[in-house]
Amino acid sequence: MYRSLTGTPRDVVLLVGRVLLAYILVMHAWMKVDAGLFDTAAVFSKFGIPLAIAAASFTIVVELVLSASLLLGLRMVVPSALMVFVMAGAIYFVHGQHGLFMADNGWALVGVIICGLLAFMVSGPGRFSADELLAKHAERRIEQTQAIPRQTVSV
Repeated sequence: MYRSLTGTPRDVVLLVGRVLLAYILVMHAWMKVDAGLFDTAAVFSKFGIPLAIAAASFTIVVELVLSASLLLGLRMVVPSALMVFVMAGAIYFVHGQHGLFMADNGWALVGVIICGLLAFMVSGPGRFSADELLAKHAERRIEQTQAIPRQTVSV
């Protein structure tokens, strides 16, 4: 029977995957930031994306927030879900009609980003993450509060 990675190797792979995907997405966002919001919105409008200025703003914010979230391994589910929504829109409005291959402006990269995000949504960020640090801190606080004896008040 095949078994997936466990322990430290699993957590190292999750960390490397998070860092690489965060880098790809921050570069994706930076292209839009560098072009400027209004030029990005003009491109969105050209592709038929409704409310182009709002869509461009939303996309840039989601890409930057998700990049930070992935990099830190912090509360990734909601930002990832929003990014899957953005990427689905990219397939629908821009890349879908061109087929799969990137050489033809197809949806391969967008599809791989979606797959990576879905995998992180299911697996979590791993042990080397801010979520893990927060969970350990919360456990310690719970243990400390349980160790304090409760005082009873008699009337």
